[in-house]
Amino acid sequence: MSTNTKIDFIYLSEQDMIRAGVTDMLACVNTMEEMFGLLYAGDYRMAGPNNDSHGAMVIFPQDSPFPNMPKPTADRRMMAMPAYLGGSFCTAGVKWYGSNIANREKGLPRSILMFTLNDPDTGAPLAHMSANLLSAYRTGAIPGVGARHLARKDSKVVGLLGPGVMGKTTLAAFIAVCPHLDTLKIKGRGQKSLDDFIAWVKETYPQITTIKVVDTLEEVVRDSDLVTYCSSGEVGDPSNYPIVKREWVKPGAFLAMPASCSLDEGMEQPDVRKVLDNTGLYQAWFEELPKPAHHNVPVIGVRFMDMIAEGKMRLEDVEDIGKIIAGAAPGRKSDEEIIIMSVGGMPVEDVAWGTVVYRNAIEKGIGVTLNLWETPVLR
Repeated sequence: MSTNTKIDFIYLSEQDMIRAGVTDMLACVNTMEEMFGLLYAGDYRMAGPNNDSHGAMVIFPQDSPFPNMPKPTADRRMMAMPAYLGGSFCTAGVKWYGSNIANREKGLPRSILMFTLNDPDTGAPLAHMSANLLSAYRTGAIPGVGARHLARKDSKVVGLLGPGVMGKTTLAAFIAVCPHLDTLKIKGRGQKSLDDFIAWVKETYPQITTIKVVDTLEEVVRDSDLVTYCSSGEVGDPSNYPIVKREWVKPGAFLAMPASCSLDEGMEQPDVRKVLDNTGLYQAWFEELPKPAHHNVPVIGVRFMDMIAEGKMRLEDVEDIGKIIAGAAPGRKSDEEIIIMSVGGMPVEDVAWGTVVYRNAIEKGIGVTLNLWETPVLR
């Protein structure tokens, strides 16, 4: 019996990815919502013993006898994030990236990412693609999914910390699902990043008719219907992470936190509803990290795991957004309810959005076809 052993795959550059729809935020939000349904059903796998690990990271020592070994400077990461996702996707993949905050001095993004999509049966590559936009859009889309189900329908005001890439995609997702938004309050570190961000908002989203640059975290949060912290910074001491104080928070506010965040005691109280993108992700992090875990991964869901370990909260006090999307738990319960959602980032998100973009590229004839082999030399 003859078999066809030829394997081709496509390479997608960043411009190819754009042409294939990677920046279509509403489509990305819808894709992430479908992905959360599969997470709730269990039709997925990630790394680690509980199948929920964020990924595997190369860690460099503080002092190495090898002069060419990278130093563990701020935001220095080399990481692989593998996953399988079932349902209509039924694909596997891995995102590999290197990150170094000093890249900015070279005119490069802080992180440089690539994603490989595979056939889950044979393991053959389907595509190898530029993944900076892929990752940025799927990350921003998660707060959008949260806002669709948990924000007040009449939300008008966004408070945003961090006018960078994550800030752009999170705002884009909020606007995609909250049609009444018209006001943005923004805090940043540098005038250039603020000016660039504001120019982008004015050009891209004319429905945002009021933009206010504010100087304090309190001003970001106070009177905002939607709040998001999207700033990067040093990890290690939670007292230096951007804080949310209960007295600042408007009744009915929805807070989505994809970056460093800490809470005061008022925000830790049981009447503030606490939602996670995937409880298993934070349990995996907690098992993998030195304690307290929030000193090592600054997203607020990790703090919730520390609180559970300290007896300050029960596991049943946190909720998965997938359960809410599936209708197995209620969405917003009242106009006064305060809800905070932690966004940790998962490789199943890359698989989901990468699969959609790949299929768009195939349909439109986008990308460069590359040959792995006609017949493998070793088999």
